[in-house]
Parts: sequence; C-alpha cells; structure tokens
Amino acid sequence: MTANTPLVDTAEEWEVRATDTPFVGNKTSVRTDDVVMPDGSVARRDYQVHPGSVAVVALDDQDRVLLLKQYRHPVSMKLWEIPAGLLDIPGENPLHAAQRELYEEVHVKAEDWRVLTDVYTTPGGCSEAVRIFLARDLSEAEGERFEVEEEEADMEFARVPLAELVRGVLAGELHNNCLVVGALSLAAALAGDGLDALRPALAEWPARPFEA
Repeated sequence: MTANTPLVDTAEEWEVRATDTPFVGNKTSVRTDDVVMPDGSVARRDYQVHPGSVAVVALDDQDRVLLLKQYRHPVSMKLWEIPAGLLDIPGENPLHAAQRELYEEVHVKAEDWRVLTDVYTTPGGCSEAVRIFLARDLSEAEGERFEVEEEEADMEFARVPLAELVRGVLAGELHNNCLVVGALSLAAALAGDGLDALRPALAEWPARPFEA
C-alpha cells in the first residue's frame, strides 16, 4: 500500500460477456458470468445471488448479548447466533427489517439503534451483504410471540456476557459469521471511540440501497 492509497473498498464492475442463471430457488439463485479479466482473457465465475441480510447484536442493561441456538442443515450443526434475517423486499429499509427480526426471534424491542458494521459474508462466491446493528435499551415486546416453525421451533435462547462470546470465538467454539463479526466489532468499539461514535441506524449502505 502506498501513502496515496486510501484503506477503503471501492466499487468496480468488470465487463460480463455472457451470463446465465442455471438455478432459481425460493430466495436465492445461482448465476454464471463470463467475466473479462485485466489481461483480456475471459473467466467463468459461478456465484449465489442473494438479497442481503440484517443481524442484531442486542445488548441488555447488564452488558449481555441476546443469543439463539438454531440447527443449520448445510453444516450439520446447531449454532449459537444473533437474531438475523433476509431482506425479503427489494429496497427494504434494513433498520425496519432488523427491528422485525428482533421481535420475531426473541420477542424484544429496542429504543437505541446504531450500525455496528457492514460485511460481505463470502464475496468470492455469494453476493450476500449483511448489515449488523447494535440495539440497546431493550424491553419485552408487546403482544403475542411470533409463531415459529421448522428449524426455528427448536431454538434455544441465552443472554451471554460479551467477554464470554469473545473467548468462545477465539477458542474456535462459536462459528456463526454474524455472531463472530458482531461480537468482535462490539469489543473493538468499546475499546475504541465508544458505542455513541458508531454510525446512525439509517447510515447509507451502498451494497443494498434503501429508502429511509
């Protein structure tokens, strides 16, 4: 890196000579693109087209993070996770989606919302972008609990101190991407400029543009 090179990811789109969608699923699809490389050659790239997701690090007044444990069939494991869900509607406001997921998965609402971090989960093979929020000033949601089904009907719940999460991540005991990134980002924010310095909940998100 030179002194004139800023440490920031930049948008760029290489020429696509041909494209095909050999598989279309319920929420995602698989696309094959023939992409022109810098030397003029053409390389074929297969990847999953994903609508994007949101996740929530919900921090209670005892500095514990709300977790759920859910079975994930592709990896044949039950993973501890933070509340998360798909951006099912094109252009959907990610804050509204995160508030919905917090209510549906743990029946909790929050008064204070910040953007903790934005990530691409697996940019070499999937277009999924995830915005991870920090939610504070928690309280029990009103009304009946959201009716769960399938894998969600078997979920476990816990409130875990951040230090215990960080220890579990570094020990290789916790593997969910959003939990790992969220826990380490929260620890970094606390050790740095503090939580009030985080971006506002409606900060721009070029990876998934939305209406405020």
